[in-house]
Amino acid sequence: MTIQHIDVAYTAVATAENGRDGRVSTDDGALDVVVNPPKAMGGSGAGTNPEQLFAAGYSACFQGALGVVARQEKADITGSTVTASVSIGRTEAGGFGLEVAISASIPNVDTVTAQALVEKAHQVCPYSNATRGNIKVELSAG
Repeated sequence: MTIQHIDVAYTAVATAENGRDGRVSTDDGALDVVVNPPKAMGGSGAGTNPEQLFAAGYSACFQGALGVVARQEKADITGSTVTASVSIGRTEAGGFGLEVAISASIPNVDTVTAQALVEKAHQVCPYSNATRGNIKVELSAG
């Protein structure tokens, strides 16, 4: 699904210096972090990395989408958490690609309801909509 037009409510602006081995900051100063490749990819691992930042953003956004769906379904998601695991690796074409695993813990509902809420949240979440059809995203709930 291609979005032809959206009614823009907010635009985040971030600037990177020196790519994966430098610094990333937002125009409002709320985020200003050192980025370094992880040790697993031959880097120092001293700072954060783009995959961690993506995982943080995706998990927060997905938790918000879960809240929207839970309100619609009148489900209690108190105490719930969402974890996003973002993996990077080589593609068959020789470049790099990402995979994501989203895991939600929703203690106040049964497993079937939790999975249904996660599936519905996946349809609402802007990160899910942006990645759908582009990268592998696995969902689990409990």
